[in-house]
Amino acid sequence: MGEFSQERLESRIMEAVSSLIVSGQIKDPRLSSFASVTKVELSIDNAYAKIFISSLDDNKSLNNSVKALNSAAGFIQTRLAKILRTRNTPVLTFIKDTSYIEGEKLNRIIDEEIRKLDER
Repeated sequence: MGEFSQERLESRIMEAVSSLIVSGQIKDPRLSSFASVTKVELSIDNAYAKIFISSLDDNKSLNNSVKALNSAAGFIQTRLAKILRTRNTPVLTFIKDTSYIEGEKLNRIIDEEIRKLDER
């Protein structure tokens, strides 16, 4: 499979999983409504997919959302098979993406330093 078709498949997986989260089809109370898919990485043979999840909530809520999604991975994979219509559906693993939280911390530090410089 070519590079472009793999990127296209990653994009379709990202869209489908995001849609399942937003539409409330995953009925796990641990799943935050603010959880979102930030990135999908497919293995070279398309047998495995790492799906990175981020959230606007705190770190505990993000951890719970990732646990909920990993628990529902079989259900999501079944739904994904119907949407993708590929020969094989990748095995899904959900991973916590803390880049948003880290970016917010960095922005706060920068803002604080700018405020200190302005006070001088």
